[in-house]
Amino acid sequence: MARLPMLPTHPERICWGCDKYCPENDLACGNGTIRTPHPVELFGDDWAEWSLDAGTAAPPTDADVS
Repeated sequence: MARLPMLPTHPERICWGCDKYCPENDLACGNGTIRTPHPVELFGDDWAEWSLDAGTAAPPTDADVS
């Protein structure tokens, strides 16, 4: 899959579900019936930093579970 633009101008106009990047009203891949949102729409403008933080978090230990 191609790299996503970090902060697209109008992410709501495009389906981000595959490499075709179809307009939201003309999905060509048949990958469901709704468009796939860009991460900025789901997680906010700092989505790239948030996703990097999640990958470096330590796994929970027995002391963390109560």
